Amino acid sequence: MDAKGYLQEVGTQVNADFVKNRSILSFEEYLSLFINDPRAQARNAAQYLRDVMDHFGTQQVPHPTGTIRRFKVFDAEGSDRDGRVAGQEEVQNAIYRVLGNFVRAGRINKLIFLHGPNGSAKSTLVNALKSGMETYSWLPQGALYRIAWVFPSEKLIKGSIGFGERTDGNGELTTFAHLEAENIDLRMPCELRDHPMFAMPPGERRKVLEAALKKKGLGTGDGESGDFILSDYVRDGELCSKCRRIYTALLNSYNGDWLKVMRHVQVERFYVSRRYQVATVTVEPQMSVDAVVQQITADRTQLNVPAPLHSTVLFEPHGPLVHANRGLIEYSDLLKRPLEAFKYLLGFSETSEVPLEPFVLQLDEVLIASSNEKHLGAFKELPDFASFKGRIELVRVPYLRRYRTEQQIYDTQVSPTTVGKHVAPHATALAAMWAVLTRLKKPIPDRYPSDVKELIDHVTPVEKLHLYEEGAPPDRLSLANTKELRKLREELFTESDSYPNYEGRVGASAREIKTALFNAAQNPDYKCLNGLAVLEELESICKDKSVYEFLLQEVVDGYHDHEEFVRVVEAEYLDRVDTEVRESMGLVSEGQYRELVERYIQGVSHWVRGEKMRNRITGEMEKPDEQRMQEVEAIVMPRGEEVSEFRRGLISSIGAHRLDNPDLAMDYPRIFPDMFKRLRDHYFEERKRVLRKNKENVLKYLSEDRNQLSSREQTQVQSTLKAMAERYGYCEYCAKDAILFLMKKRYA
Repeated sequence: MDAKGYLQEVGTQVNADFVKNRSILSFEEYLSLFINDPRAQARNAAQYLRDVMDHFGTQQVPHPTGTIRRFKVFDAEGSDRDGRVAGQEEVQNAIYRVLGNFVRAGRINKLIFLHGPNGSAKSTLVNALKSGMETYSWLPQGALYRIAWVFPSEKLIKGSIGFGERTDGNGELTTFAHLEAENIDLRMPCELRDHPMFAMPPGERRKVLEAALKKKGLGTGDGESGDFILSDYVRDGELCSKCRRIYTALLNSYNGDWLKVMRHVQVERFYVSRRYQVATVTVEPQMSVDAVVQQITADRTQLNVPAPLHSTVLFEPHGPLVHANRGLIEYSDLLKRPLEAFKYLLGFSETSEVPLEPFVLQLDEVLIASSNEKHLGAFKELPDFASFKGRIELVRVPYLRRYRTEQQIYDTQVSPTTVGKHVAPHATALAAMWAVLTRLKKPIPDRYPSDVKELIDHVTPVEKLHLYEEGAPPDRLSLANTKELRKLREELFTESDSYPNYEGRVGASAREIKTALFNAAQNPDYKCLNGLAVLEELESICKDKSVYEFLLQEVVDGYHDHEEFVRVVEAEYLDRVDTEVRESMGLVSEGQYRELVERYIQGVSHWVRGEKMRNRITGEMEKPDEQRMQEVEAIVMPRGEEVSEFRRGLISSIGAHRLDNPDLAMDYPRIFPDMFKRLRDHYFEERKRVLRKNKENVLKYLSEDRNQLSSREQTQVQSTLKAMAERYGYCEYCAKDAILFLMKKRYA
């Protein structure tokens, strides 16, 4: 590679990007940009953050309450962000709603307060927003600009031209914004990143804003005659103290010639950055106010300050509040600070102003704070809470209550790369199930109608787990009760939303479970991170009640019985392994079950309508085969169910599915999952001896006894292992561990 040629190529690309991104503009160029796209340039921080969420788009995702909107900015796809936010769609929508209130009000007048148990993804939510802002700020539609002041060398001011800059009719430069570095004595950026339009007189600025918006069909910025609302910050904001003093000194120096003052204005594009604390800052618990000033004109290094500013005292603000202006500031664990350290937020969250000794800071930033429930509870007991209550918007962030969503957290962070070994099927699922079980609360039957009180009272933790996740009521229920419980799914999920001790407030945190998974990966007894190692770690957690506070909860009808939950999860694991091994053996295909159910449903359909049906063999019209239907019902119908009610219930379920999915083909396994499960279990129960023999052959094949198997048996085993690997992701080691455990527990 030719180094010189390569450097020239890179230099050409960087220069092209610089010009394309319009990184440096004169005030006239910026004003032209503003007039062409006033909406993008007249946004305050709340409008900008809302546009960030809109830019990445949304999708509807399944939820126990039906479907819910999910914002894709929290998916962290195709980027190096801090990670995807699993679930928490309710929180995402709450944040979007609060930002919408700020937009409609025209001002950011509250602090968004995320509260929930430790490890419930409060910081992850905010990090996803910050990352989205970073990405968006590099796009043309996300361009942000700030003001800077440029002072050329005295030679240039005295009339030396020829620098290729624009001049007026008298040969004078109309802007110093594009001067080469050697022709600039001093450049003073604005630490607050003041909006460039603040350089215009307030009255004229309002006229330009309203005219530009009206021309684009956005009304006049009042929200009544268009869809855009001008914020107080953009409409009425002023230059910061330093910029105002520079502006005044220049205006005095030029005897009020405003156009000459504007020559010194350089408009610079800036980009949101977490690393460099540009428009997004995280404030950790500390004991100082988050903004200070320093006088810069007393600094002897500022020798190039031009003559008009020699008698002007300039102050330069800095600190987290200043760095976050025009963006977002996060107060992590806010309530861990002493109350006096953040009392200034009382005024700031409502007025966006912070008084300092020499002047008042006017800021434009979204404030988001976080706290755990224990600290928030203590804060509510203080007399000062009444003052804060009207200035904060509380957004609850509970633990997740759907295990597959919880599993997404672990699947992202627990991989062969991070743990150094193969991750067996179901390892993370078991951890997620147990974590969610520890968070569930017993339903309160008295909240429900009298005819379903008993039904609600008998819902067990694992049944509630599956009802939330798959909408699947327990097998023990009749068809009528199954329908009733499905209808109550949303009410069960939202039952405790108004309670201080809500469901999802207490339980195992994702952080603790991740630690358990990493510990399980180091178990020397297994060559994979498998379910057995995870179960051992969960058992060890249950023994340490001095460390894990959630273990101290009182057991109520099976809820909060965390040691029993390990056995519940173990049973779920055995069910899954058993099903996967059976299906991998290929003793019966899914198509055979489907055909059996389709023929049964066809018979039931004709029976309900009182019609005859054509015999598939003879072609004659006959009554539905009652004996064949009863044979199927003996397997799939819950105990105590009346045959005619069961059959009519099946047809009504099919009708409801057709109404909800008119364009989809009939998917019986999806409509009747319980029926298919009972059919599979019945078939394999009858062939338990064959299954045990086949599983023993697999274990022999994976041990030193392989030679004891015939070539036919070895071929069968190889086919089974291949299916287990391709369909479910087992390797030989975790397949052996799983089958050995299954044989011990189920087939001994």
